[in-house]
Amino acid sequence: MTANSRCSAAEPPGLETQRREIESLLRECELRAGDSWYVMERRWYEQWKEFVETGDQNSSSFPGQMDNTELFEDLDSYHLKERLVENEDFMLLPAEAWHRLLDWYGMVEGQPALERKVVDLPSTLKVEVYPVEIFLCLHSNMENVITAQFSRADSIHSIQRAMCDAFTVPPGSECRLWMKSSDSSCERLRNVHVSVLDACLSSGMTVIMETRNADGTWPSSRPQIMRNSVEDQDSYRGQPGVCGLTNLGNTCFMNSALQCLSNTPPLTEYFLLSSYLEELNFTNPLGMKGEIAEAYADVIKQMWSGRHYSVVPRVFKTKVGHFASQFLGYQQHDSQELLSFLLDGLHEDLNRVKNKEYIELRDAEGRPDQEVAEEAWRNHRRRNDSVIVDTFHGLFKSTLVCPECHKVSVTFDPFCYLSVPLPVSKERVMEVFFVSLDPYAKPAQHRVVVPKAGKVSDLCSALSEMTNLPSTQMVVADVFNHRFYKIYNADECLSCILDRDDIFVYELSVLEEQQEEQVLLALYLRERSHYRDYGSGSSSYGTSLFGHPLLLSVPRSCCSREELYKLFLQRLTRYVRPPDPSEELEEEEEDEEEEELYKTQTNGISDEDEQEDAEKAGPSQTQPCCGGSSTNSQSDESAAAKGPPDINHTQPSLDDGDTGPENQTELVCSADANAVTPSGDSSGTADAEPPAEQPHPPCETTEEEEKEEDKQEEACSPSPPANEQPAKRKACHKRRKSLFTIQAVNSNGTTERGTGEGGSAVSFSSQPYVAIDWDPEMKKRFYNENEAEKYVKHASMEVPQQQTTVQLQECIELFTTMETLEEENPWYCPVCKKHQLATKKLDLWSLPEVLIIHLKRFSYTKFTREKLDSIVDFPLRDLDFSGCLLRKSLSNGEPPSRYDLIAVSNHYGGLRDGHYTSYAWNKDNGQWYYFDDSKVTYAREDQIVTNAAYVLFYHRQDRIRTPSLPPPATSPASSSTQPANDITSCKDDDAASSASMETD
Repeated sequence: MTANSRCSAAEPPGLETQRREIESLLRECELRAGDSWYVMERRWYEQWKEFVETGDQNSSSFPGQMDNTELFEDLDSYHLKERLVENEDFMLLPAEAWHRLLDWYGMVEGQPALERKVVDLPSTLKVEVYPVEIFLCLHSNMENVITAQFSRADSIHSIQRAMCDAFTVPPGSECRLWMKSSDSSCERLRNVHVSVLDACLSSGMTVIMETRNADGTWPSSRPQIMRNSVEDQDSYRGQPGVCGLTNLGNTCFMNSALQCLSNTPPLTEYFLLSSYLEELNFTNPLGMKGEIAEAYADVIKQMWSGRHYSVVPRVFKTKVGHFASQFLGYQQHDSQELLSFLLDGLHEDLNRVKNKEYIELRDAEGRPDQEVAEEAWRNHRRRNDSVIVDTFHGLFKSTLVCPECHKVSVTFDPFCYLSVPLPVSKERVMEVFFVSLDPYAKPAQHRVVVPKAGKVSDLCSALSEMTNLPSTQMVVADVFNHRFYKIYNADECLSCILDRDDIFVYELSVLEEQQEEQVLLALYLRERSHYRDYGSGSSSYGTSLFGHPLLLSVPRSCCSREELYKLFLQRLTRYVRPPDPSEELEEEEEDEEEEELYKTQTNGISDEDEQEDAEKAGPSQTQPCCGGSSTNSQSDESAAAKGPPDINHTQPSLDDGDTGPENQTELVCSADANAVTPSGDSSGTADAEPPAEQPHPPCETTEEEEKEEDKQEEACSPSPPANEQPAKRKACHKRRKSLFTIQAVNSNGTTERGTGEGGSAVSFSSQPYVAIDWDPEMKKRFYNENEAEKYVKHASMEVPQQQTTVQLQECIELFTTMETLEEENPWYCPVCKKHQLATKKLDLWSLPEVLIIHLKRFSYTKFTREKLDSIVDFPLRDLDFSGCLLRKSLSNGEPPSRYDLIAVSNHYGGLRDGHYTSYAWNKDNGQWYYFDDSKVTYAREDQIVTNAAYVLFYHRQDRIRTPSLPPPATSPASSSTQPANDITSCKDDDAASSASMETD
C-alpha cells in the first residue's frame, strides 16, 4: 500500500486538539486479530509530540511530513531493516490515529505506508511488524520468481489470488499450490482457507502454483499412460467418459464401482464444474481431510477429458487404502463395499455442515407419518448436507413391534442405497458320483435335486429314485486327495457339503437278517516308491496314495488277509488285470528286515510324497475323470482349508463296548495272527499266494508259517496308540508274489505302528481303514490307470439346469416384508425395559434422484457361504415405484417415481474369486458401453440383463439429461464383441505392465 503523498497537508486542528485526539486513540485502542496498525519511525513521532506540547506552531520543532527513511535498508526496495526494536526504532499506531496524522502532515513522496496486521499467535495477540516474505513462481516456468509479503493472518487463497494476478492466469483455471521449504521438499497447500500461520509458511519459502492440464492431469504428476508420443497423446480425442481404468492387480472391483459412479450425471457434473473446491471440508473428524474427494475428482476429470484411452487410478487406490485399511494391498474385494465406503467418504469430505449439532431422535408417538418424516429429514439435513445427500439419499419408514407388550415404534431413517434380498430357492442341485457294487460298472455322475435344508438321507433317497436301489444300501463320502475327507452319517445336514466338494455315494452289499454283522471297510490304494525312505530314521519304503478309494461292506468272518485279498481283487476287476498262467510271479526269499517292511515304517507317506500330494491337490487328484468333464474342482486353497481328514463323523464305531483284550472287536475269522484287524496295525504284509491260473486266489496257502515275537519298538507315528505291543509276523521263504499287499492304516492313509500289551491289538477309535500297496512294476503291469479314471454320465447330467429368474419387483417386495429380528440383533423395548426379538418392517417413504439397488447375491449362514446366480430381470426403462412408496398422495412439486437404468456393476465367478465389469450409459451421446478394466466396447441393451448383475444405478426420469450428441456412427448393429467395436485399446505402458498382475 502506498499513501497519497503530498507536499502540503490540510489545515490541522489546534496542537492541543491534536495531542488529545491521538492520545485518546492510543489509550482506547485494543489489539484485535485482523486489525491494521502502522509502523512509524520513533524520531518523527517524538518530534511531533514535542511540537504539540510546546503549543507553538511556528517553532523549530515542527516535524514536517511523516518520514520512515531510517527504518529502510535502502530507498529502492523499501525493505525494512532487520531486528528493529519497538519503542526504540519505531512506534506502532492504530489505523485511525495513523490516518489522522496522515491527513494533518502527509507523507514523504514515494514512501509506502508500513501497514501491519494483528495476528493471533498461540496465547497472545501481536502486531506483525515483519510479515512473511515468500517467493512465488509457476510450475510451468520456475525460473520466473517474484517476491511478495503476506501477513500470517492472510489466507492461502489470498496468495493464490495474488499469483493469478501476477502471472496473468486465465480466469476459471483450476489451480493448486505447493509449498517448497528450504530442504527442497514439497507439500500440498490443500486447504486454501487456512491462514499463512496455520499453513506453517515462513519467510524464504517458495510457493509453486500449477494449473490443471486439459486432459485432467496435473503437470506435477502427469502419468505416462500411453505408448504414443506426447504429440499423439495431445492429438487423441475420444468421447468424454468412454475411458478404461487400468487394473493395478485385482482392482477390477474398484474399476467397476468407479465406472458406475463416473456415469452418474449429477455427481460427475458437480466435479467437472469444480463445484467441490468451495465445499471441501478439511475439519470434519469423520472425513478424510478432503483427500478422497480430491483423488476422486482427479480420476473423473481425466476420464472425462476425452484425451485418454485408459487412466491409471494408482493415486486413488493409495488414498482408499490409506483411509480404509480393509482395501490395502491387492486382494479381491466387493465392489458394493467400496461403493459404500466411497459414497460415505465423499459425503464427509464435502459436507457443508462444519459443526454438527447434537440432535436427539424422537419416536413417532402416534404423530402423523408426514410430520414425523419431515422432522426426520430436517434433522438429517442439519447434520448432513452435501452433493451425496442431494443425489443419493432417500428415507425409510421403520416399524418395530414388541412381541410382548405390542409397543409400536415408528422412526424414519435415511438411506444411501437399497440392499434387496433375492428369493432363495428351498431346493438345491448337487452333483455326485454313484459307485455301484457291480465291479464292471464305471462310476456314474448324477445330478440330483435335494432340499437345501435337508439331510444326507435325503440325498440318498433322491439317488435311490434314479438307481432303483434302496437308500439304506448307500453311504455318502467326501473324497479329497485320494482319501476320505469325511464319511457322512445319514442324519447329517447337507449344508456342511459344499458345491465344490467331490461327493461319492457307494452302494453296499445287502445285509440279510440271517447273516452275521458286517464291517464298513474303507480301502485306499497306495504305491511304493522305488527308493527307501532313509530320512525318516528307518530303511522303509515311502508310499503315495493314488486312484479313488472304495467303501466295502465286509462280513466280519471274511476279514482274513486271504479273504480280503480275494475280495479286493474282485472289486477292482474292471481296471486290475489278473496275471496269466504263463506269467511268473514267484519271488525270492526275503530276509527278516525286508519281511517287516511296513512294520518299521514310521509313516506310510514319505516327506516328498506328502509335499507332492499337497502340490497336486486339484481336480485331477479327486475326480474320476481323466481329461474329460469334471466335478467341482478342489483348489489349493481348499486343500489348506480341509486340513487333516475328519474321522469324528463316520459310520458308528465298531467298538461300542470295552476295548480290552477280552472284548476286543477283531476282524478275524481264525487264529491266524496275520489277519487284518481294526486295531490300527497289520499283523503282517498279507502275502497270500494266489495260483497263477486263477483270477481270484483261494483262501488256502502252501506257505510255512512261524510265529515269533518282535522286539518292542519306540512309537514314531504322529499319534502312537497307547500300550504298544510287538505284533506277530512270519518269515516267507518261497512263495508266489501277490499283486499287492494289504496294510492297516489310519484315516489319512498313513501306517500306524504299535501293538498292545500281551499281544492284544489296539482298536480303532472309529472307522477301520486299510490300504493295498502296489509295487511300481506290478502297478505298471496289472493296473490300468486310464480305465480306473473313466466314468459315465447319467441322463440327469444331460438335462440342462433351469436358470432361476426373478423379477426385480419381487426383490423389492421381499425387502419390505415383515421379519423377526435375529437373536444377535435384538431391539430394546422402552416399555418392557429389556431386549426383544421384535418384528420389523421397512417401507420406502421418499426416493432420491439416483437410486442404487444392491442385489444381495452373496448369502452367508452359520454353515454355508454361497453366491446366488439367479437372473434378476430388471427393467432398463420405466422402473415404477409408485406401488412401493408408502406415501401415496404426492403434492404438485413432488418428483415422479419412475426411473431409467444408467449403470450396472457385474460380478462373474464364485465366492473366493471372480471378476468385476460394468455397463454404463453415456449421458452425452446416449450410448451404452461395456467397461472391462482398460478395455471399453459398445454394448447393446439386450446384453445388459444377466445373472452377473450385482449393483444397479437408476436415474429419476425427470432429471435425466437429454443427450447433446448423436449416437456414434460405429455403434454396433450386431455383437459388441467385434474388433471394430473395441473403443479403447491398451495403448498405455502401465496397462501393459500391469497385465501380469491381473489375477481376477
